[in-house]
Amino acid sequence: MAARMKRLIVVGDRVLVKPGEGEDRTKVGLYLPATAVDSQAVQTGRVVAVGPGTPIGAPADLNDEPWKIGASEPRYLPVQAEVGDFAIFFRKAAVEITFEGEKYLVVPQAAILGLVRKEGEEEEAGESGD
Repeated sequence: MAARMKRLIVVGDRVLVKPGEGEDRTKVGLYLPATAVDSQAVQTGRVVAVGPGTPIGAPADLNDEPWKIGASEPRYLPVQAEVGDFAIFFRKAAVEITFEGEKYLVVPQAAILGLVRKEGEEEEAGESGD
């Protein structure tokens, strides 16, 4: 019997982040205890998966009765984060999970303060889709 692979699917407007190692040492070389690092308001990490985005309703014809409006394909407002981005986010908004022995953070898009992306990645992705 073949072994089944598990995969973690991110839903909604959430982002799965592999947390960075953290700054456990100051610039002058002093080591910080875990309690000092945990008290920082922001954290960083690498984006490993993103959800489809915030679900939005389909535009409805106001002349139709509500029960006549047919269900269509789900539509989403996509998240800004992309796999491979370096994310800076509020630590308190993140939820830590463990999946197959690895620690990850699930972060809502609203908690992400900024993203660092290598220059030219957006243009390359747009050109390859043509």
